[in-house]
Amino acid sequence: MTNDTLHTERETWFTDVLLPLPIPGVFTYRIPYELNNKILKGSRVVVQFGRQKIYTALVYRLHHNVPMGYVPKYILSVLDESPIVNNVQFGFWEWMSSYYFCRMGEVMNAALPSALKLASESRIVLFPDVDFDPAGLSDREQILAEAIRYRKVLTVNEASEIVEQRKIIPLIKTLIEKGIVTLEEELKMRYKPRIETCIKFSASYEADEDLLRTTMDKLSQKAPRQLDLLLSYFQLFNNQRPRPHYITRAQLLKSAGGSPAQLTALVKKGIFELYDITTNRLGQFDSTAETNSIVLNSSQQSAWDEMQKGFQLHPVTLLHGVTSSGKTELYIKLIDETIQKGKQALFLLPEIALTAQIINRLRKYFGNRVGVYHSKYNENERVEIWNSVLNWQPGDEKTQSHYSIILGARSAIFLPYKDLGLVIVDEEHDTSYKQYDPAPRYNARDAAVMLASMHGSNVILGSATPAVESYYNAKTGKYNLVEIMNRYRDLQLPEVLVADVRAESRKRRMRSHFSELLLEHMRTALQQKEQTILFQNRRGFSLRLECGDCHWIPECRNCDVTLIYHKHNHTARCHYCGYNIKPPERCPACGSTAILMRGFGTEKVEEELGVLFPEARIARMDLDTTRSKHAYQQIIADFEDRKIDILVGTQMVTKGLDFDNVSVAGILNADNMLTFPDFRSCERAYQLMAQVSGRAGRKFKRGTVIIQTYDPAHTVIKQVIENDYTGLYETQLAERKKFRYPPFYRLICITLKHRDAKVLDKAARNLAERMKVIFGKLVLGPEYPMISRIKNLFLKDILLKLERTAHSGQMKQELKLILEEFSKDAQNKSVGIHVDVDPM
Repeated sequence: MTNDTLHTERETWFTDVLLPLPIPGVFTYRIPYELNNKILKGSRVVVQFGRQKIYTALVYRLHHNVPMGYVPKYILSVLDESPIVNNVQFGFWEWMSSYYFCRMGEVMNAALPSALKLASESRIVLFPDVDFDPAGLSDREQILAEAIRYRKVLTVNEASEIVEQRKIIPLIKTLIEKGIVTLEEELKMRYKPRIETCIKFSASYEADEDLLRTTMDKLSQKAPRQLDLLLSYFQLFNNQRPRPHYITRAQLLKSAGGSPAQLTALVKKGIFELYDITTNRLGQFDSTAETNSIVLNSSQQSAWDEMQKGFQLHPVTLLHGVTSSGKTELYIKLIDETIQKGKQALFLLPEIALTAQIINRLRKYFGNRVGVYHSKYNENERVEIWNSVLNWQPGDEKTQSHYSIILGARSAIFLPYKDLGLVIVDEEHDTSYKQYDPAPRYNARDAAVMLASMHGSNVILGSATPAVESYYNAKTGKYNLVEIMNRYRDLQLPEVLVADVRAESRKRRMRSHFSELLLEHMRTALQQKEQTILFQNRRGFSLRLECGDCHWIPECRNCDVTLIYHKHNHTARCHYCGYNIKPPERCPACGSTAILMRGFGTEKVEEELGVLFPEARIARMDLDTTRSKHAYQQIIADFEDRKIDILVGTQMVTKGLDFDNVSVAGILNADNMLTFPDFRSCERAYQLMAQVSGRAGRKFKRGTVIIQTYDPAHTVIKQVIENDYTGLYETQLAERKKFRYPPFYRLICITLKHRDAKVLDKAARNLAERMKVIFGKLVLGPEYPMISRIKNLFLKDILLKLERTAHSGQMKQELKLILEEFSKDAQNKSVGIHVDVDPM
């Protein structure tokens, strides 16, 4: 007997289940006899939790142990015939829960696509056999009761609309107390397979050519449009190579320009037959090239040999290659080698923006074997990818769309891989791999390394500007280090020029936010039909509005931040909670009409470029312009097709995009990055500037990069000019060792939240004192963070520095005990606690 299946029909079985909720532990339920042998570890079941709520739970363990002290509820039903989560995933979730100080339910909630997590929806029904007197009800109570009597069932939202009252719960509660209505729960199945109606030619007509010929003659005389439809079917079926497995109703009608009535007539005559199939929402793709067509140059071949040799000693390799050094070709070769062995490959990218380009390159070689998984996909599409990975078997990818290669953002680490052979983390330094809210607050790069170790697979961490921690691990022998210091085809790195904004302003040579040096190179690029990328790491039009007389600045009413002005909808908006106002015409403090705009974002850059270069085609790529599903892809495609001359963007334009006609890249405000109060600011500034530099001059000529700054002598800017990553690394390593920062120490940031600042201060002091008893000077704080209030919650941070020793795991357990004891105190129950391990 195993832990995964049941065998005896009349034995009493119990199951521990996981719920997608931020609560500790698992919950034990009784399995009805009739469900014995139907419940498997990793399958979904429906359970009642609390008095009324119904949830989807995952079977975590099966056993005979009778719970003590309470009578367990019964499993209500089983949703899956086979597991949707495997044992490796459960082990991965357990590690993530332990390492990142979160609940298993929170990991489950992050891992499963929303459509696989059924939840109940409250419905309002009349109390059985109720006979109420309308005279004893208020007007709204009477309206609602009569509506339920007429319609039998109402949802909470429907009830709110009927009585035109947003806060409907108190009204419902009153009717429940009067014994008129009650609530019941209905489970909502959110995933629906995509069903398409298909057409096939009748077997009787296919077998009898004379009958077909006679029928076609009759149609040509009496129903020529029906004959056109029939001929279109033959054309679709016979002219496509390879021949299609099916032809859909919509496909035929579109091809022939026919009507549904004409198709119905052919079905009635027995010429066509209709049938339904479940189809893939994600499309079909054919490969157009072979991986052996990729010829590695000497630098790439050397790197390949080093990686193959290194895998024998270290499963993790850091591939440090300058921009445009040909890392992607190495990735493709490694992926091909992996799937030839009958294993799966995972290719992680930091931003959805990158998938548009990379997916085309991978599908060129691997076709249908490549699946894409990220947050822009809808619920049903994410479930279909999950099922494709779940049902994957070696060798069946080409015909059944069971992906052996997954390309995705950080959430792709949660898919149900069976036999993962390779994990690639491209742009491994990128902060987008870090999940901030909600829990689990994981780093996908580090989690991917752990996932790979559980599968016994190799890992490639690739970057032109590696994270200091990763480079340290490689230099100290924990990872294998492979470096490519030459660009593909020996192209030169771009020329980096510095525009001194202070000197240019003094000489009155600045045109708005653009130096004469930058404008001159942009003009030349436009004249030569070349493209420009401009980087400004702030979206919006103006970073703040300010009264020119009294210096009043509009602030968010929910957060301690100033509002950012967005011109396209004429609002001043908070980027944390969404609060927005219309900009005042007069200062509410002094009545002045001198409302000035300070600072600039991508929206303002785009507008001013339109004035400076009226003939140029300008586009912007930031969060505001890429909210729709295909917006990234459209902007990138237009830029690749040279329909855009100047592309303005935030960090999205810095990350691995490959454009062969970009000759100029501009960094409009380097000082914002360099002066940010964080121990990683110099590292991140270097990474961003070096990545922007890598977008220029990538194929046919040397590019030019213009960095605008008030401090041209800054050490980091000099390192960018000289492409001196080693210098940056050594400088940062010395500072971090001195001040106890990663990679020598592990950081854990504990953020406490409460609506009352006084309650928060008391609780934060109390927790810090408890921690200092155990950890002493390794505890810093409590202190207010840069933004001390978000969404009406005050925040305080406590930072713990743990030395990376063999005892760090034990110290984390001691911290967990302290946090548990702190939370048990009645005075602290209302204080929210967020633990962020390895904050970025």
